[in-house]
Amino acid sequence: MPETDIGPYRPPLRLYVADALAPSAIIRLGSDQAHYLQHVMRRKPGDAVALFNGRDGEWSATIEKFGKTSAEARVGERLRPQATAPDLWLVFAPVKRARLDFMVQKAVELGVSAIKPVLTRFTVVERVKETRLIANAIEAAEQCGRLDVPEVAEPQPLMRLLDAWPAGRRLYFCDEAGDAQPLAAALKADAPQPAAMLIGPEGGFHPDERAALRALPAVTPVTLGPRILRADTAAIAALAIWQSLAGDWRST
Repeated sequence: MPETDIGPYRPPLRLYVADALAPSAIIRLGSDQAHYLQHVMRRKPGDAVALFNGRDGEWSATIEKFGKTSAEARVGERLRPQATAPDLWLVFAPVKRARLDFMVQKAVELGVSAIKPVLTRFTVVERVKETRLIANAIEAAEQCGRLDVPEVAEPQPLMRLLDAWPAGRRLYFCDEAGDAQPLAAALKADAPQPAAMLIGPEGGFHPDERAALRALPAVTPVTLGPRILRADTAAIAALAIWQSLAGDWRST
């Protein structure tokens, strides 16, 4: 690839694909990606894109042709080797659609490895379209430059999640009431380990849920400050604090 003043040239458009990536491989792009390239971004055969699949790193590719409902791209050389995201989950009670889309997009940009919606006693939104969450996660990964797409889990009851909680993963329970300590202080005191942030519903947690959480050895109740934050704001704040103190922001 040609050099620029700031290093190797990278195509500005990035697409997530499921196929394996290797030199000269032909990758078939689906109808949505073909429409996006041809009709939204006005790309033509011969134009460059970047492809990633979460396993093989990021590769340059050239658009070979457009069909009626698909397109093909030929893989060139690898631009970046595969890198993994920090081992951080976002566990949250779903909120209304626009704010839910925003929360998922920002969680991906902030480097979470898994997105896990849970249903609580006071959860207002009872139905969540998993396909929509996945589509938002893919789009955000393409936009922000990360090399993988986080796992998106099916919604499940909070108590079921807690019953199967892995002992080696610290769960930071963003508790707006009680004797919780600031998240930054908790992170500074804890040894590095796989982690998760739990963000509650608009109406808060039921007392039974709060008791179950505080009884779990892996749970650390934390606070995000003196003001009551909306769920999407709380998620962004918690993830940013974790990344700055325990994640990959420390090395950039």
